[in-house]
Amino acid sequence: MRTGPDGPGEDRGHMIRRRALTLLIIVLLIGIPAGYLVISANQSRDSGKDKEAKYSATGLTEGWPSKLQRRLYQVPVPHPAWHVAYYETNNWKTSRLYVQFETSTAGLDAFLAGVGVTRQDLKQGHITIGDRDQRVSGWRFPGSGAWWGLVHRQQNPAPTHDIVVDMTNPGYPWVYVVSRTVP
Repeated sequence: MRTGPDGPGEDRGHMIRRRALTLLIIVLLIGIPAGYLVISANQSRDSGKDKEAKYSATGLTEGWPSKLQRRLYQVPVPHPAWHVAYYETNNWKTSRLYVQFETSTAGLDAFLAGVGVTRQDLKQGHITIGDRDQRVSGWRFPGSGAWWGLVHRQQNPAPTHDIVVDMTNPGYPWVYVVSRTVP
């Protein structure tokens, strides 16, 4: 044991315990928050990658558009409907929802009524979905085929619908819709 001007000094064992305790406190004060930050950063990065994958998808995605998308773009996908797929694009000028599905004749009539038109509004051979939208969606409407189409224009902010119906199998028509709105 050493002695100093203020009295007896600490012995070697006490000094080692004190330094170990100081080191432990420093590790806890720095290590735990640092570990938390690393975990939090990884979770945030993973979440960002998930969102990036979702929003960087190009082309149609199998499945139903959300109820919100169907309401905003006024695309009432009927029941029953099969092979439903959709794709949404947004920019500062125009937002578009691309939807395709196969349905029954009653489903087609229900869809058209939900949009605000009837089967009599469809025109044979009328391809209303333009080349740009065909490239974006991956749809092709070759010259020969039982294509019927219409453009349903509405006053802003209500969307405009470009609709093409493939009536090759009249009992189970395929419906292709591009609904566009100006934000």
